[in-house]
Amino acid sequence: MRKFLGYILSPIAIAVFFIFLLIFHPLQWLCLHLGGYSAHKRCVDILNFFLITSVYVLGNTVTFINRQDLPVGRPIIFMANHQSLLDIPPMIYFLRKYHAKFISKVELTKGIPSISYNLKHGGGANIDRKDPRQSIMELSRFATRMKENNWGAMIFPEGTRSKDGRVKPFQSAGVATLLKKCPNALLVPVAITDSWKMIRYGLYPLNMFTPMKWEVLEPIEPGTGTVDELVKLAEDRIRAKVEK
Repeated sequence: MRKFLGYILSPIAIAVFFIFLLIFHPLQWLCLHLGGYSAHKRCVDILNFFLITSVYVLGNTVTFINRQDLPVGRPIIFMANHQSLLDIPPMIYFLRKYHAKFISKVELTKGIPSISYNLKHGGGANIDRKDPRQSIMELSRFATRMKENNWGAMIFPEGTRSKDGRVKPFQSAGVATLLKKCPNALLVPVAITDSWKMIRYGLYPLNMFTPMKWEVLEPIEPGTGTVDELVKLAEDRIRAKVEK
């Protein structure tokens, strides 16, 4: 029954999602050119709030839990497991006061209304996975911006999405590059649970009545171990929440 209803309601949910992207694309341009960084960021935050609401068309729900007393005004590296494209809007919206920027593939900077514009102009890092030198330089420049502005970073250390929700081994290279330039950045794991279930059949039909959860876990201070050890600790904490 859920799959059958998904065939009926998925086109509506997808249309709502893309309508928001189309509406906010020119709004981002206006905000950036008339109000600068602050206005553009506020526009992006509002966009992601509306993108979250689009999943409710399908009876799906988003729960975001943050019981941690995270510092404002200090660089933070948020490390999350990756299950679907929906992972991103809740993290942008609910962690908005930390000015966290995504590390994304350079391919995403073209052709997607609103999303590509924000990736180009929002201050994050866009890396070419086929060019290690470009990736390192881009991450280094981004880490410098983090340090200068006390921004946060959002990174998916698995490197690719999990299709069944199981956490893949974390890679530490990206985090290591950020910490070289921004050594005081706090490491914060974020456990994402069951967002993969919404796309278990692909983009059509989307699954319905799926409760999805994002939970911010206990932060990890840099310098309390090697980068590999700290990233593995974040992975273990996330795995314990997601695969329990």
